[in-house]
Amino acid sequence: MSVNLRSVFAFAREYHPKKETQKDIQYGTAGFRSHADNLDYVMFRMGVLAALRSRAKASQAIGVMITASHNPAQDNGVKLIDPLGEMLEQSWERLATDLVNVSDTELVDQVAKICEQQAIDNNAAARVFVGMDTRYHSPQLSRAVMNGVMAVKGTVQEFGIVTTPMLHYFVTCTNTQQAYGVPTEEGYSGKLIGAFRALRGADSGDSGNYRAHLYYDGANGVGALKMLGLCKKLADVLKIKVCNSEGKINYRCGADFVKTNHCVPDGLPAEALANARCVSVDGDADRIVYYFTDSEGNFRLLDGDRIATLLAGYLKEQIEQCGVQLKMGLVQTAYANGASTDYIVNRMRIPVACTRTGVKHLHHKALEYDIGVYFEANGHGTIIYSERAKSAIREASSNEKLTEEQRETAARLLQFIDLTNETVGDAISDMLLVETVLHAKGWSVEDWLASYTDLPNVLEKVYLADRNVISVTDADRTVVTPDGLQDAIDTIVAKYPRGRSFVRPSGTEDIVRVYAEADTRANAVELAYEVAILVFERAGGIGSRPEKMII
Repeated sequence: MSVNLRSVFAFAREYHPKKETQKDIQYGTAGFRSHADNLDYVMFRMGVLAALRSRAKASQAIGVMITASHNPAQDNGVKLIDPLGEMLEQSWERLATDLVNVSDTELVDQVAKICEQQAIDNNAAARVFVGMDTRYHSPQLSRAVMNGVMAVKGTVQEFGIVTTPMLHYFVTCTNTQQAYGVPTEEGYSGKLIGAFRALRGADSGDSGNYRAHLYYDGANGVGALKMLGLCKKLADVLKIKVCNSEGKINYRCGADFVKTNHCVPDGLPAEALANARCVSVDGDADRIVYYFTDSEGNFRLLDGDRIATLLAGYLKEQIEQCGVQLKMGLVQTAYANGASTDYIVNRMRIPVACTRTGVKHLHHKALEYDIGVYFEANGHGTIIYSERAKSAIREASSNEKLTEEQRETAARLLQFIDLTNETVGDAISDMLLVETVLHAKGWSVEDWLASYTDLPNVLEKVYLADRNVISVTDADRTVVTPDGLQDAIDTIVAKYPRGRSFVRPSGTEDIVRVYAEADTRANAVELAYEVAILVFERAGGIGSRPEKMII
């Protein structure tokens, strides 16, 4: 096979031209993301890059997922998946940014430069998997990706509409010769359902205060579509009512809406608002949050911090019961509620590490542990088990020197591992893990909430002319530029009991996110407002000044 790189230019000029007026964009935490009308040429070039990445990784499969996750319906995006289901290697993020931002006439030279820098043999095979979410423009953008792969004579396997975690799973299964599982949708669902049923055992219904009934907000995205099929297969062990399956994606629903607005999404039936257990996923089903409305009508959120503490606590108990010596840790970001960190460190006695925002950073840090639990507060996360951990647990499950109870506990842990999608945060897998633990403990959502009390917190946005004016360090917790901004933030924070606030530029938009927490909801709102005004004035805010959130 011989690749003529001139065909890349021919494809681009004829079918996927880049407008001269197109602004530069950056491969961020979630890949490229923008209004769908601006992405055709981006998708084509990412198809090219995915094929080059495959060749650079000894012809292993590389994934290309077309989704804008929790963004509104008019947006779309693309992110690449590395051979073991990881996010794209950071050095290649720079290559992706450079490739997308050159003109059409410079495109061939840029591709040749990448091939030379990465010692890529263009006679080698290239294999690319493509998946997409349910947005109406995703099929067209998928074709652009496939044209990019074919322009450099790579092969494409199209999976159609799948969740982002499913595509990560397919890539991992393929590159591990199916050691991780079967790379099909049936293989994915069969693995999760089989492990979930095994963990439930004979006692498959209600347990203590736990009720085997759940309301599921699918954000009108692919997570709703897939859950409609899964819930039929789970009906005898867990009754799931799927809501928000046919409307506008992420519109007043989904995990991001619930987390940001601290309220129940539209589209849930009345009975879900009366102390029922509810979950919301986002548009591509890699985030999940739990919530309920208590007997006094108050909204109660159980976000990624709560999920992390629940799962980590259960795993620690099980590991101690079966007597296996393993190093366990929990990874958070600056967005984690201060009360959760205090509970994990001082009550659960589990080490906590803090990283920059973005699951790629948490995932990398979690690899340092035998069992690494990582979650962002927004509900994006999973658990990673080292080969050492899996081997030790597997050995314990058949060790005749251990008690029967210890062997059974180890066997249960092996099923728990199978229920975990280790490649990336997976809303469906995470939901089944949470349901497993709540069932095992006999806990209601009230019992779960009672484990510790969150500090009230607020998340605000400030629109800037250029988000790069603000740079941060110390896992996003300290502002470097503009000069003096961090000192001014510290002065404001000092006025509030248990106050904490930080600002962080978005990875995809010209906005800065302002996080604040304090002893009361009123103080958290006031703190967020003061910091937001400060950022607006010091960093070149555009549009109207931030307004104080109404309590």
